[in-house]
Amino acid sequence: MAQAGDDYDPTPSEDELEAHLQTRNMEINLGPSHPATHGTVRLKLELDGETIVKMDPEIGFLHRGFQKSCENVTWTQCIPYTDRLDYVASLTCNFGFITAVEKLMGVEIPERAKYIRVIGAELHRIASHLTTAGALGLELGGFAAFLYAIEGRELITDRVTELTGARLTTNYGRIGGMNRDLPPGWEENVLKSLVKIEQYAAEVDGLLTRNRIFADRVRGTGVISKDDALDFGFSGPCLRACGVKYDVRKNKPYWVYDKLDFEVPVASDGDNFARYYLRVLEIEQSIRMIRQAIDMMPGGPVMVDDWRIALPPKDQVYSTIEGVIAHFKLVMEGVPVPVGEVYHATESANGELGWYLKSDGSGRPYKVHVRAPGFQLLSALPRMCEGRMLADLIPTFDTINMIGGEVEQ
Repeated sequence: MAQAGDDYDPTPSEDELEAHLQTRNMEINLGPSHPATHGTVRLKLELDGETIVKMDPEIGFLHRGFQKSCENVTWTQCIPYTDRLDYVASLTCNFGFITAVEKLMGVEIPERAKYIRVIGAELHRIASHLTTAGALGLELGGFAAFLYAIEGRELITDRVTELTGARLTTNYGRIGGMNRDLPPGWEENVLKSLVKIEQYAAEVDGLLTRNRIFADRVRGTGVISKDDALDFGFSGPCLRACGVKYDVRKNKPYWVYDKLDFEVPVASDGDNFARYYLRVLEIEQSIRMIRQAIDMMPGGPVMVDDWRIALPPKDQVYSTIEGVIAHFKLVMEGVPVPVGEVYHATESANGELGWYLKSDGSGRPYKVHVRAPGFQLLSALPRMCEGRMLADLIPTFDTINMIGGEVEQ
């Protein structure tokens, strides 16, 4: 026993304290009611202090039965359901589905309709990217950047409303072409809006990209390697942020993308900053494509002239028996799609949007399955966040841009 006067310190060491403390990791739920998880995802977290030890994403809070709903209506009646997959960029889902149906049918749509689809899809790609970048800034404290981004998105929403008659769920595309042609003066309105959108995107870039606080929060966080991204099935901006130069518009061109001059931005860090900044660069490329498409777009019809596919003109419905019969059969029985199956993919705002369709020859789908990009991105969230701080989860969840409608189809 130590005696008085010896070098004796009665204070226990930290190791001795920890050996006697009864501690355990904390388990919490982030979501589904948390604003950052959009009310659609529950993230079960195991925390050691503020470090994420384990994460289990749990979906199922927005399940809509998309596939079975489509299999109980006609092919055309599926289109409003596609609007609600990625509700920030609904035209990309609209056009992707009907393009897959047209491939199954072997239908070639008019050239003008192809250009309209490119313009609509790129407008909604810009809207999605502005929302992602703005929301990322907002949830890290950059409110001004969010306001500029949403102002730009509102301009796009105004143009989409003029085009389709709806702000969010557009229901504009049709098997064989488009529902209707462009309204008078619409192209000029789009070109004027693009000038302002460029200014708003530049403001977002200036407020966030070189902001020290923002950069410290996103650089080196949410990292995923190129190999892991490929293993999980990444696509879109999240894959290109890992150094993989894959874009369906370039690698497997559709519509008229092969006629347009544009670049595919690529990064290599695979972190939150790379995923954010790639979207800023892609906005520039989308604006570039829209201007080219408007300049190159020919005149002519926007729908195939085939009453087995397209509704006959109203004057024919009201004045001829052939028009009445064709209208009745299309509405009641649906477009007759030949027996067969197909997979076709387009590049949505978040990545490869693939459709597997199977037809039994009737006017209703036998099988509809969508390969939405968000599911694969969400499945990799534990890989990107485990071992990191809890605070890093929010920007990581933002940059994968999880959309509940497409994940929980």
